[in-house]
Amino acid sequence: MEKAERSNPNGLTVKKADNFSEWYTQALLKSDFIDYSDVSGCIVFLPAAYYAWQKITYAVDAEFKKDGIEDVYFPLFIPERLLLKEKEHFEGFVPEVAWVTEAGNSKLDEKLAIRPTSETIMYRNFSKRIRSWRDLPLRFNQWNNVVRWEFKHPTPFIRSREFLWNEGHTVYATEADSKAERDVILGIYNKILKEYLAIPGIIGIKSRKETFPGALASYSIEHILPDGWAIQGPDFHLDGQNFSKAFEIKFLDKEEKQQFAWQNTYAITTRELGVMVATHGDDKGLVIPPKLANIQVIIIPILKKDGSAAVLEYARSIAEQLKAEYRVRVDDREGYSPGFKFNEWELKGIPIRIELGPRELENNKVILVRRDTGEKQETDAASVNRSVKDLVEHIQENLYSRAEHAMKAMIHMADDYSDLKDILSEKKGIVSAPWCGNVTCEDKIKEETGAKITNIPLDQKKINGKCVYCGKQAVERANFAKSY
Repeated sequence: MEKAERSNPNGLTVKKADNFSEWYTQALLKSDFIDYSDVSGCIVFLPAAYYAWQKITYAVDAEFKKDGIEDVYFPLFIPERLLLKEKEHFEGFVPEVAWVTEAGNSKLDEKLAIRPTSETIMYRNFSKRIRSWRDLPLRFNQWNNVVRWEFKHPTPFIRSREFLWNEGHTVYATEADSKAERDVILGIYNKILKEYLAIPGIIGIKSRKETFPGALASYSIEHILPDGWAIQGPDFHLDGQNFSKAFEIKFLDKEEKQQFAWQNTYAITTRELGVMVATHGDDKGLVIPPKLANIQVIIIPILKKDGSAAVLEYARSIAEQLKAEYRVRVDDREGYSPGFKFNEWELKGIPIRIELGPRELENNKVILVRRDTGEKQETDAASVNRSVKDLVEHIQENLYSRAEHAMKAMIHMADDYSDLKDILSEKKGIVSAPWCGNVTCEDKIKEETGAKITNIPLDQKKINGKCVYCGKQAVERANFAKSY
């Protein structure tokens, strides 16, 4: 996406439906959600963006801790020899690894990778920590930044060269215990997506071709953006014993026999902020779900020449009433009209606006305006907390319902190849089609349509149809889409 010129915050210059790419960039920049940095592909998280990410991390981390997962932190730099220990994993990351080769004026004896992911450096430590079945399960998580030197066109949040995430790394004594963690972790991620970001997703398993390097199986929650392209959300990787064999993560079981451990990895990233902006934003700017907004309620006093002091005092009293429960601010800046302020805070996506002027002061009322629908309602000052509480709940429910409806409208069915191609060329979204499981068909479909398998839904029954490409017996329905 091309850089948009920063200008007066009074609105965007393109409509979301007309030019989604430019709309997205303008919405992020003009709302002061992010800024560009002097390093291509690396962005500045301004207060609203970083606050939203912090709320996501706190919510996910609380769920992790309830389930017994502990936080740790491992170094940013990874010696090359450790990456080389797991060949398939290393080769999958080679094109994206950024290396440190010098310090000051001296060449390093060994290249150091800037963390693209932490399996290799963490598992070296795990091999020293784990000796007995009594040491298991080991369930660690870290919140950090990673660098993947993406050579495709960088897009804020969607494809950044540096991004923030969690890295969950767990070790189990048995395959069954390892597999049982999948639904727990994906359940946590799905809960946070719904309750905080108001974003739906499609849970499924990745094809073998799209599986994380070094894993036995990868699972994901996939989103569909308004332009009809799919994008991967949180994921979970069943790593089996691949890493434990490479890094000698062994233990004595209850029969005093030596076994290799079973491992999992999982993550949610700042990409979700981009999905949130793309999903909920409109032609006025951002629409931030209430739980993630650093300002939930903006109070705009409408000042006249006479009585301004009284109206300002009234606005501050309403803020004082609300601040115990909500993040609230009074916009008392001089030199800006109420209309300018309305537009600016709508651009920033603040969930609720309170308007009040001399008439509201006289009648002890306030006007509440919803960002998601623009609906206005008048309420008594004494009941403003209750009214805001109701609106917060209704906004969250409406954002999720609206996003879910839009997602379902972009999921299409096709049972023959001509239909699949027509849908991909003429409509937006994902096409569910029968697939034989053969990578040749997967490759040919991508080569001819530009669409890959995003994931294969878990909640499907056995099918009797024929593969959409080769006509052989299908084993499952796969989701095909053009994807970021």
